[in-house]
Amino acid sequence: MDVYYIFCFLAAVSVFLGFLNQYVLRTQTTIAITAGSLALSLIVTGLGKLEVVELRDWVSQLLPLMNLEDLLLKGMLGFLLFAGSLHIDLLMLRNQKIEITVLAIIGTLISTFAVGYMLFWFLGLIGMPVNLVYCLLFGALISPTDPIAVLAIIKSLKAPEQISIQVEGESLFNDGFGMVVFAVIYALAFEGTDPTLPAISHLFMLEALGGIALGLAIGGLFHWLICSTNDHSLELLLTLVIPTAGFAAANILGVSGALAMVVSGIIIGNFTRERGFSRVSQHELDNFWTITEEFLNGILFLLVGLFLITIDFQPIDYVLIVAAIVIVLLGRTLAVGVPFLFLKRRRSYHPYTERILIWGGLRGGLALALAMSIPAGYVISGNGDQSSHDLRHLWVVMTYGVVVFSIVVQGSTIAPLIRRSRAAIDPEISGPAPQPD
Repeated sequence: MDVYYIFCFLAAVSVFLGFLNQYVLRTQTTIAITAGSLALSLIVTGLGKLEVVELRDWVSQLLPLMNLEDLLLKGMLGFLLFAGSLHIDLLMLRNQKIEITVLAIIGTLISTFAVGYMLFWFLGLIGMPVNLVYCLLFGALISPTDPIAVLAIIKSLKAPEQISIQVEGESLFNDGFGMVVFAVIYALAFEGTDPTLPAISHLFMLEALGGIALGLAIGGLFHWLICSTNDHSLELLLTLVIPTAGFAAANILGVSGALAMVVSGIIIGNFTRERGFSRVSQHELDNFWTITEEFLNGILFLLVGLFLITIDFQPIDYVLIVAAIVIVLLGRTLAVGVPFLFLKRRRSYHPYTERILIWGGLRGGLALALAMSIPAGYVISGNGDQSSHDLRHLWVVMTYGVVVFSIVVQGSTIAPLIRRSRAAIDPEISGPAPQPD
């Protein structure tokens, strides 16, 4: 089947699941689509085992055709990050700049090394020793909170403004920084890069600072172009060029496209919105990018759910999934708790800030795409037996378990936490949180 037709049918299924959600689950759309596709995966797998119908081979051929890794990392990511950053209030971002910077950089590094070392210790404990650099690679791909998942849920639940800005800002920037860290460790693990400070610094500067510089250039150029026209349709079309040609240019230049999209989105959303768009155009801009974001979100999380069908689970995989969930939650707790030990010395925070940041640290398709980018063929063997395990398979299985747990369990249980945080500000708020759109 043609890839375009597959994409069309997947889009229809995701919209249909979202439609059913308003009558059945009545929960946030991202959670509903992930849960629905997960249930669909289990049904298909069960029917295959009962030999009623065998769709696994078809799905196994379908997903490689879609190429989830390239689809997200080289395509959808640019749209989703740009759309998310358009709605970031720069004034509020300035008020939380220290918190967001510390969480996005220091917190991501703390989580990367904490998860990596804990996983290194655990795998050695169960007789599956893995080189530390590979464990750190898993820490790097799983540590950034996925803005695609976080923004879709947090914004719809109307968390307190201070917490919402911290969660949104951190998720957007630690995504870009986390991909830089992943790229550095990946180069050390698979590309033979020397683990020296100059080599690592060069990679970091190229990815991070290059991405920020490109984002400033793209944002400045399109700010001028949009302000130079009064054609409403052309204004929207110009914004569409940023996550397409702009994101592609970042990938070709070898800089962080994620950071470039976040920076350019903030420029367009804060400066160009007021100076280059009329009130009617501002409304059209918000509607266009909100619909685009929701449409691509639905397809992405449907693919994440269907990915289950292609995995050959071994008994050890279930142990590793549980261990990964616990380790990642501990790493997230340290990534938030340690910085706030120092941040709380300079100002006071909402009493639920740390709890929401920890439990709201969702992972999504980005982590899975990064795990899938690990080369196949790196085999590790257990001590004292003849069993062998493919490193890419282990990391993908563990990542998938963490992603599903974070979206379905954490995402569906964070609403009461946000409701209590709102009630802490306004005691009259005792009812349920607003229904997600």
